[in-house]
Amino acid sequence: MTQAATAPNRTELGFQIHRGLLQLGLDAAASVESKLLIYIDILFKWNRIYNLTAIRDPEKMISGHLLDSLAVVPHLQGTRLLDVGSGAGLPGIPVALAKPEYEVTLLDSNHKKAAFLRQAAAELRLDNARIVCERVETWQPAGKFDCIVSRAFSELAEFVALAKHLLAPGGVFAAMKGVSPDEEIEALPRNFRVRQLLRLAVPGLAAERHLVLIEHA
Repeated sequence: MTQAATAPNRTELGFQIHRGLLQLGLDAAASVESKLLIYIDILFKWNRIYNLTAIRDPEKMISGHLLDSLAVVPHLQGTRLLDVGSGAGLPGIPVALAKPEYEVTLLDSNHKKAAFLRQAAAELRLDNARIVCERVETWQPAGKFDCIVSRAFSELAEFVALAKHLLAPGGVFAAMKGVSPDEEIEALPRNFRVRQLLRLAVPGLAAERHLVLIEHA
């Protein structure tokens, strides 16, 4: 059954964001919480036309998208972050909002999604975010990244194979997954290994969530 796209109650959504950040142990200024709410507004409006995400309900967007993305923040490294297959800006936009000191690049080869990312970044005044519409395997930026993150982009072996040329020395891949991807881990190339497999607790989300941190062996 398709979820109904009902108009959001912004006060309740604001409280939900505030509570979720506290539960995640993230200290965010009121201005950041306000921008996270604006991001949900933008995503809700665009999603009614462009079908960016299967989640239609703004309240479920907060737990299933926003807080899910922010749950990885304590485990990221460095300040140069690449979000591969960013789609609706997940996790890149929430991370960029929560961590203004990060330089976040949002990469997606889909022009419709890249257009959304540009509009969202403009409305949110995300000075620390850059949008790139390219295929990850052929993109050749001037600099490499401390951390390359993906959320439901591909299996681990493919993710590493496609993006390994973008990882800085000592950098880490951060793959967001649902259940523990044991078979995918077994299929990793021999020159890469799992640094850490973390089970994440996302406020308001009952489903299993894991983060796989991968480094050069």
